[in-house]
Amino acid sequence: MTTPPVYHNLIGGRSVAPVSGRTSENRNPADTREVVGIFPDSDAHDVAAAVEAARAAYDSWRLTPAPKRGEILFRAAQILVERKEQLAHDMTREMGKVLKETRGDVQEAIDMAFFMAGEGRRLHGQTTPSEMPNKFQMSVRQPLGVVGMITPWNFPMAIPSWKIFPALIVGNTVVIKPAPDTPLSTFHFVQALADAGLPPGVVNVVCGGAEAGEALVAHPDVKVISFTGSTATGARVTRLAAESMKHVSLEMGGKNPMIVMPDADLDLAVDGALWGAFGTSGQRCTATSRLIAHRAVVGELTERLADGAERIVVGNGLHDASQMGPQINQLQLDKIISYVQIGSAEGARLVTGGMRLADGELGHGFFHQPTIFADVNRTMRIGQEEIFGPVLSIITVDSLEEAIDIANDVPYGLSSSVYTRDVNAAFRAMRDLYTGIVYINAPTIGAEIHLPFGGTKATGNGHREAGTQVLDVFSEWKSIYVDFSGSLQRAQIDNN
Repeated sequence: MTTPPVYHNLIGGRSVAPVSGRTSENRNPADTREVVGIFPDSDAHDVAAAVEAARAAYDSWRLTPAPKRGEILFRAAQILVERKEQLAHDMTREMGKVLKETRGDVQEAIDMAFFMAGEGRRLHGQTTPSEMPNKFQMSVRQPLGVVGMITPWNFPMAIPSWKIFPALIVGNTVVIKPAPDTPLSTFHFVQALADAGLPPGVVNVVCGGAEAGEALVAHPDVKVISFTGSTATGARVTRLAAESMKHVSLEMGGKNPMIVMPDADLDLAVDGALWGAFGTSGQRCTATSRLIAHRAVVGELTERLADGAERIVVGNGLHDASQMGPQINQLQLDKIISYVQIGSAEGARLVTGGMRLADGELGHGFFHQPTIFADVNRTMRIGQEEIFGPVLSIITVDSLEEAIDIANDVPYGLSSSVYTRDVNAAFRAMRDLYTGIVYINAPTIGAEIHLPFGGTKATGNGHREAGTQVLDVFSEWKSIYVDFSGSLQRAQIDNN
């Protein structure tokens, strides 16, 4: 066994050990015998140092022309392209999902870098005609200052890219606290930015758990908090941030429905449901957690899904044969096991799966079978609560209207989908599904980077990530008026 590498916080461009000396191990969830690295368990002192470094770098960075900021992002994208395979390999080691998926995670960061680099030459505002003579008016974006970011473990490079790149392009500086389970991918990401020429202190990394997170949210010099994680933690973030009137962007849970109508292409629907439910081991806020199927097809669909789930090869994500990796940690595995017990106790029919996988090498990781419940009632906990694991609940309906009603009848509203060949039904679903994302004939996967990503109800607080809409999270509008009339003009007073 090799000695695992030791990492420190990145503050002001330097590697800085945590003040307390506390550390935590980052272990491979597919094989807990492997320690990926030793990382800081930071506290408020470390957070304060990182915020001060970001604050000191802010004035210089905000005055760097936006096109020049974009050029750094463009170079970072090129570096990520060059390092993609190694970054994906390390991400699989610390997060567990299979290599095809971690390559996609890195690619999403690449796409976001190229997209936001281009915004450095846009950042459009408005010019409008004045109601007064000899007067010019326009609006421009302005940065806010230091942005605090708290990111999850399931997409440890893609999600930081959704936050860091748009924050940087409008001129903010950043302190990011990655999830304790996946800090290495964030270090790799920020290293690419540094190698691309990002000045020291513009992005700082502080590792740790809730103590560091709360210190970041509460720090008075942090002007914006961008959080992705559980709804319970998001509520806590909102309360803490409100005390200092911070801007807050929240992306939280999902209980995403996939509706299958009688006229659907069932081959396509089966493929979509298997990927939507069991991709990333179900550990996605956009995972297909509920399959709402018409009574005319639910029987055949259930049989074919069970057959497909039983064929999924579960194993170490580094192995080419593996199609689904482990849960991230013991706590998450225990949660899945608990929900399987809840579903059975509620009277749902366990169709397939339901067990931890612990034979041979799998016994060293946090593996669980792909699991399907049928005969699920809309009010059951497994039909209402986010499980965040490889558990699919099948609900039977008799009409599209009933399906949409059930789809909307959960606390969340992130992603939804409908499989149908009826264009009228598709457009009714697009209109009536109350989610931030709607797919037609595709599962409840996430958004492409050039459209806004986010949800309704308990999924978020109205902001969006990705697309140009994300710029509104990290900037404020300034309206500017230039009166060249040479006389006092009193707008509505002189214009009535």
